[in-house]
Amino acid sequence: MEQVVLVDEQDNEIGVMEKLQAHIEGRRHRAISVFIFNSRGELLLQQRATGKYHSAGLWTNTCCSHPRPGEAPQAAATRRLHEEMGIASELREAFTFVYKAQLENSLTEYEYDHVFTGTCDDVPQPDASEASAWRYIKPEDVLVEVSAQPERFTEWFKICISDWRRDLFNMHDGER
Repeated sequence: MEQVVLVDEQDNEIGVMEKLQAHIEGRRHRAISVFIFNSRGELLLQQRATGKYHSAGLWTNTCCSHPRPGEAPQAAATRRLHEEMGIASELREAFTFVYKAQLENSLTEYEYDHVFTGTCDDVPQPDASEASAWRYIKPEDVLVEVSAQPERFTEWFKICISDWRRDLFNMHDGER
């Protein structure tokens, strides 16, 4: 049974809970989101597998998950990038944010999210239970798509792109 780390407003651990139960009860928990860019400055998106219990089939950032109890966010981001997308990158933490969103099936996503960026030109080899498709997209084009068809994207991705795009894209621009 997969567990998530419950946290307070400052990201201090206050306990652990089974992942689905945390989403049913809407408990704040620690999460990670990874944004990988290729050397051309394009963002790698994944389409969540249709078997996911929430946000199935929606497009999102390269990798998103939860640290295990006792696991640092950066270690979780590195681990999950490999497990979900079959690639590796040196990751840097870009920012953190907290959000709460109502999802389908009466679930609530309430996360203290650590966001990481990195660069990689490897061809993704996604785990089919995690991602059903992937694509690279120019940052300006993803902004247009999210604006035109927000229902096709995850809630956390829309927040990152809307509220934090300068941090994401500027941090990456400095790498090239």
